[in-house]
Amino acid sequence: MLKIGLTGGIGAGKSEVSRLFAARGAVIVDSDVIAREVVAPGTDGLAAVVAEFGPQVLREDGTLDRPALGAVVFADPERLKALNAIVHPLVRARSAALEAAAAPDAVVVHDVPLLAENGLAPLFDLVVVVDAADEVRLGRLVRLRGMAEEEARARMAAQASREDRLAIANLVIDNGGGLAELEARVAEVWAELTRRAAA
Repeated sequence: MLKIGLTGGIGAGKSEVSRLFAARGAVIVDSDVIAREVVAPGTDGLAAVVAEFGPQVLREDGTLDRPALGAVVFADPERLKALNAIVHPLVRARSAALEAAAAPDAVVVHDVPLLAENGLAPLFDLVVVVDAADEVRLGRLVRLRGMAEEEARARMAAQASREDRLAIANLVIDNGGGLAELEARVAEVWAELTRRAAA
């Protein structure tokens, strides 16, 4: 089994790369998906978040109000740390269970947005960073996700710098261009990953 840590700043295109890897046969362990599962209604995770942040982070139907919680934690690094202290251990435990279920010759891609921020690079055989210039990422967040520029800049600033991510990369997937260039680069990297997994 080859354990890959896949990361990239918000707006870099990590989710698209994850999808392209999955289409090629990778086992995807997506931290964002798992982070939603561990705070679903009825979970200990959601109860802990409500205990820490109050009932105003819940919607009327009992689900987590992500925009309300995001408004609190992205404006205050200490509150973000408190949220991470609840969610990250739960995500790690679920990720480990999914990895344990994968085949011995699998390429297991852990899709981890905050890999650099949380010092997780040593947990993986290789780190793959999806990279795009800050201005390209900003443009995508405003254009494709409908964020206000100020919100997009705040989200980007809350993450590791581009330089910090590149410093931990074993392989870099440049996503500054179009989809065709991205698909070609993913194919190259996938060939390298499967070669290493076979070895």
